[in-house]
Amino acid sequence: MSSRTSTETEGTAPAGGGPSRGGPGAAPPDSAATEPAPRKPALAGPPLQKPAPAEPALSEPQLSESEAAAFRGLVLSHYAASGRSFPWRETRDPWRILVSEIMLQQTQTDRVLPKYLAWFERFPDAASVAASPLADVLALWSGLGYNRRALALAASARVVAEEGFPRDEESLLALPGVGPYTARAVLAFAFGVPTVFIETNIRSVFLEQFFPHEESVSDARIAPLVAATLDRRDPRSWYYALMDYGVAVKKAKGNPNRRSSHYARQSPFADSKRRVRGAALRELAALGGAAAREDLARRLPFSAERVAEALAELGAEGFVSIDGQFVRVAERAPG
Repeated sequence: MSSRTSTETEGTAPAGGGPSRGGPGAAPPDSAATEPAPRKPALAGPPLQKPAPAEPALSEPQLSESEAAAFRGLVLSHYAASGRSFPWRETRDPWRILVSEIMLQQTQTDRVLPKYLAWFERFPDAASVAASPLADVLALWSGLGYNRRALALAASARVVAEEGFPRDEESLLALPGVGPYTARAVLAFAFGVPTVFIETNIRSVFLEQFFPHEESVSDARIAPLVAATLDRRDPRSWYYALMDYGVAVKKAKGNPNRRSSHYARQSPFADSKRRVRGAALRELAALGGAAAREDLARRLPFSAERVAEALAELGAEGFVSIDGQFVRVAERAPG
């Protein structure tokens, strides 16, 4: 399965023009006048232009209930025959589901699976994450990339350990690193709430099925179809089925997401800032969580200037603390 990416946008219909309220001036208040006022000569100027006609609204697929049921049947039949199994699909523990959703953001399932298993072997619950040094959390996260996710997860663990797991979208959105997609996915997978959300594999299904010849299709156009076809009795199984069907569509026909208005190629990782930052954190963890800045720079295959820039960014974001020429992984995630 492809990595989870999601984009939530709101579309607006093309503005329609109404009748103008302007017009010839009203008659003068002196109704006793018998002579019409002399006309003023017309001023020279460009001819009046007719307003451009409004662009026609995009035609949206309209689904009857029988068509929606047939679509669900197609997807669920594939799931019954070829559905995949993952440990996060075998639990309704909301914390475990949240961890899986954060790990799956922009990361392939084959990379997530061993990390997920190792994570819960080391950190069985939110309280154990909250009680651990940030260096330990980052060391275990190493290899998944996008270390900000680990930072957010460590901060969320403290909230959950102290206050319990949120059970509504607003409270979930208050957790560090949790956006609308993640909040709604957790509600569906952990609590069976029929929320509407879109991620890369779900998007692929709807683009292929309902917009096969269109380009630049926005999620705002897809979302009503997701809502119309949602199995509200069992949203958890339905979304798993959709995701697996999307993987099959990509394997058979390429990636329909290229026709999404939200599609963007990821920049090369090989020489990116993200690579320097990740390497610095890994090396710090290997050195016990602390090192002299010059020593750290010598151990990395990047210029001292790039390492210094990466450390400054990591310090500003709360990953590390810098004291003169000494740098160490922060004791805990900010927040």
